[in-house]
Amino acid sequence: MKSLQPSDPASIGGYPLLGRLGAGGMGQVFLSRTGSGRLLALKTIRDDLSSEPGFEERFAREIRNSDRVRSPWTVTVVDYSAPGQSPQWLATEYVPAPSLAEWVTAHGPLPRTALLSLAAELCAAVQAVHQAGLAHRDVKPGNVLLARDRPRLIDFGVARAADDSRHTRLGVSVGSPGFLAPDQAVGAVAAEPADVFSLAAVLVYAATGRGPFSRAGEQVPAATLLYRVVHEEPDLTGVPPELTPLLTACLAKDPAARPTAARLSGWLEERDGRTGRWSEECPGDLSGELTEAEQATRTLVDLAQHSTAAAAGPGPATQTTRSDVAPAESGRRRRLAWLLTTAGAAVAVVVAVVAAVHFGTQRSSAESASSAKERPSGSATAGKTPSASAQETQEPQQSQEPDAALKVVQATFELATGESVGTGARSLIMQEDGNLVVYDQDHKARWAAMTGGEGNSARFQADGNLVVYNSGGQPLWASRTNGHQGAVLVFQADGNVVIKFGDTVLWAAGTEG
Repeated sequence: MKSLQPSDPASIGGYPLLGRLGAGGMGQVFLSRTGSGRLLALKTIRDDLSSEPGFEERFAREIRNSDRVRSPWTVTVVDYSAPGQSPQWLATEYVPAPSLAEWVTAHGPLPRTALLSLAAELCAAVQAVHQAGLAHRDVKPGNVLLARDRPRLIDFGVARAADDSRHTRLGVSVGSPGFLAPDQAVGAVAAEPADVFSLAAVLVYAATGRGPFSRAGEQVPAATLLYRVVHEEPDLTGVPPELTPLLTACLAKDPAARPTAARLSGWLEERDGRTGRWSEECPGDLSGELTEAEQATRTLVDLAQHSTAAAAGPGPATQTTRSDVAPAESGRRRRLAWLLTTAGAAVAVVVAVVAAVHFGTQRSSAESASSAKERPSGSATAGKTPSASAQETQEPQQSQEPDAALKVVQATFELATGESVGTGARSLIMQEDGNLVVYDQDHKARWAAMTGGEGNSARFQADGNLVVYNSGGQPLWASRTNGHQGAVLVFQADGNVVIKFGDTVLWAAGTEG
């Protein structure tokens, strides 16, 4: 995830923007959240598309059509822009997984068993779309998310809305060069056979690391790829032999010669490609990374909920209502209320932030240090001191501990990965993912340094500064309370974790309550 740019709005459609997730052919994608802290992927539509005559009506129609799929292999629409709103936008659950394009770029082609499982799952996904009377029209590696339970096929409503007569007249193809069908490349309206062609091209990419009309390592213009798609035969070198005849049939130039998704599914099952096995047969590294990322997700969701509660101020507890979940107009709330009241959708949205935390671009040490300077705590900078063992006491000197303190920790001490300090009410943990987090008695995150990386450590130094260092010894975050020799870290009875120098609070985590 990248930071918002100065030109980005603070919110769209009532949903606050938290960062940039990327950009596609149709527009920008932002990380956002509902009022209750559930995280969303919010895609805005390019002005040149949304300003076309009739686009707004097509866009709303296609989003409604998307709701007809209700497939385990697709993401769910949470909300979308009202008529006349600019920019047009769409908010969906945000699946915590890398795209197939991202994974193959980083790790190379999938092993055979994972490839067969992916083929079966994606075939079922396309089949579900077709059974709803729809066509995706933009099946590509970037629109396949490798989630833990099964892959997800995303982003088809917007692509269909943009596939209109204007694009046909101007000779502009909707889809991704190298993965779209020849019938799309020449401007014909894409239907089910085009999705089968694109699915086969995606599977060639998963098996070899390149598309069927690309050469290894080459960078070619889109026009060249479109020419190859229309006029040349696909290159299936490196595809497992049992899949070669299947994919060859799917990549036929004539749409009528291609098998249906249902027929392809039957062929795959004959070759031991069945749905329901992805969680067991996906790459081992993927499973491990998703596990680490889920921990980071829970932390961010807990923090979002805690921040919302803190901003609301003290008051009687109230039951969460639909208005707490989405800030959009009541009419659209009613249309989409079924989504946010189902347990499955709630779980999917809660884990959605993982790609932003784990699979996005990690901040450099310099960026992290810069972020620390923006925090509204002390004014000092991080200063590294030698590591020493922790010195803790339940009954420290009275001058250093208020009557309300449950525990006081004196410098110098260090938390390595997986270590913690605190009381039953609050604990300070240096997590495996490199984040320093304060948890409450229910193991819900109440504060986090928002750092990440393998081998991070936290140190409460003799000068009174609490610092998170990376494995190279560079500071990622600091309380900026240095210059106070003898300061102590206090776990208070009210739940707050603070750094005190005498009776003066130098820094507070803000976890009271």
